[in-house]
Amino acid sequence: MAAVKTGFNMLWCYSRWKDPLPREADERELDFIAEEGFNFIRVPADYRFFVPDGDFTRPREEALAFADRYLAACRERGLHMCLNLHRAPGYCVNRPETEGRNLWRDADAQRDFISLWLTFTRRYQGVPSSALSFDLVNEPDEILPTHPCSRADHEKVIRKTVSAILAQDPDRQLVIDGFHGGHEALPELKDLGLERGVVHSGRGYTPFPLTHHRAEWVRGGDMNAPMPEYPCVRPDGQKWDIGFLRRFYAPWKELSDAGVPVHIGEFGCYNKVENETALRWFTDLLTVFRENGWGWSLWNFRGPFGIVEHGRPGTVYEDHKGFRVDRRLLELLRP
Repeated sequence: MAAVKTGFNMLWCYSRWKDPLPREADERELDFIAEEGFNFIRVPADYRFFVPDGDFTRPREEALAFADRYLAACRERGLHMCLNLHRAPGYCVNRPETEGRNLWRDADAQRDFISLWLTFTRRYQGVPSSALSFDLVNEPDEILPTHPCSRADHEKVIRKTVSAILAQDPDRQLVIDGFHGGHEALPELKDLGLERGVVHSGRGYTPFPLTHHRAEWVRGGDMNAPMPEYPCVRPDGQKWDIGFLRRFYAPWKELSDAGVPVHIGEFGCYNKVENETALRWFTDLLTVFRENGWGWSLWNFRGPFGIVEHGRPGTVYEDHKGFRVDRRLLELLRP
């Protein structure tokens, strides 16, 4: 990903419950994204979309064929597609307890994880990395007690997987997400970035009480929390402003300054926050990303974190190219 890549997460295989499978890519969405100057599509996938019956030796051909068509539609528009396992065999940051195995500790889960990535590797052997990258596993975390994972466990699995893929396709662009839900930089894997060009992928969900205000799925979340402000000084004296954001991303900047490719795979603000507040935060966050030359992909395009009908209070939408768009956010995001 030599050029700065900016775009959106697209959720057509985010869940296994896609029956019947989509017939064709939503070309209206892709046209909009390309015409507005963006060049990056991240596709977070549930592995069960491709392997619904647990047989990793026989992935579902209809699902693979749809991925082929989606990739072709992206390439026709000059959009880079990054395929990510959001739910991997033995791990997901959302409801990990539904996975009976532990990707970080169980050899059979690691075998199936690598097997699926090698299926994609062989299938797309001739596709250049300028068009396609693989983001190995979404937001590794030390989730306890169901799926314990140390940084050493994570490093071992990532190194093993990177080696297996690059042995098959030495030119494939690979992406690894930061630890602790994607937020913590990975200096222990710095060499993969410097020597193999592996991209380190961060997150833009800081401060979390702002970006996930009253998000229903957050474990331990306060559904009665007062509406957050930005910028502000918190009751504990902590100041939320661009300086706070710069300090948070300092470890990522250190990697980037050393020559490790850095990209922000997800960022956004849930729709329970006043839009004026969210736009002030977006302005500062994007300033930090641009200061460091980092690309990014918004979660998502259409939905409660997106630019189309996100639903944040106080938003004025504009009908634009067939979508109801938050024009002010679009202008902030535009490359």
